[in-house]
Order: sequence, then C-alpha cells, then structure tokens
Amino acid sequence: MKKRVIDGIEVQRSSGNVYADLGLPDADKLKIKTGLVIEIRKAMRRLGLTQQEAAKRMGITQPKVSDMMRGDFSNLSERKLMDCLNRLGYDIEIKVKPTSEPVGHLMLAVA
Repeated sequence: MKKRVIDGIEVQRSSGNVYADLGLPDADKLKIKTGLVIEIRKAMRRLGLTQQEAAKRMGITQPKVSDMMRGDFSNLSERKLMDCLNRLGYDIEIKVKPTSEPVGHLMLAVA
C-alpha cells in the first residue's frame, strides 16, 4: 500500500478491509461477519424490535443479541448470522465464481 504524509502525519490508504490492514487472521471472515451484523442492526431498527423481541425472532438469546450490538459476535458463526437475517426477512444469495488471483476472497454485497 502506498504511504504519504499529510500535515506531517504518515497515512496509508486502506485495502478496504480494516481487519486485513491490522494484520488480523481470518480478516475476510471478520469483514463478512461485520457486514452481516450491520444488516441485522438495520433490520432490528427498521422493524422496531427490542433486543428481546429480536432474540426470539432470530432464535438466539437476548445476551447474544446484546453482545452483537456491542460488537462482540465471536460467539456466532457466519452461518448463524445469515440464519438471523433470514428470520428478520432477508434473502441471502451466495455467488461463486473463478478468480484470476491464486487465492479467492470472500465478499459481502448488500443490495
């Protein structure tokens, strides 16, 4: 990544994945999970659900919803987060295609 100095501060353009920029393992998966949790939060707001109501609808406990709202979703798999979105009225499509890179990437696109 290209670095430059702005007003005496060295800055670097993000790769688009803050987790990868921080060098965290499983950065692609973390980015996907974060995107899913953001959509869950939006759905809860749109539907006017309390954490208790959302928990019941999503089939998880209220403490897990609370953790998720605070950014701790390590106890929930990508699959479970997708299931939560389904239960909140979302369709999920998975698209698989060849890549020109040696290793492919996970990507979340929200419509």
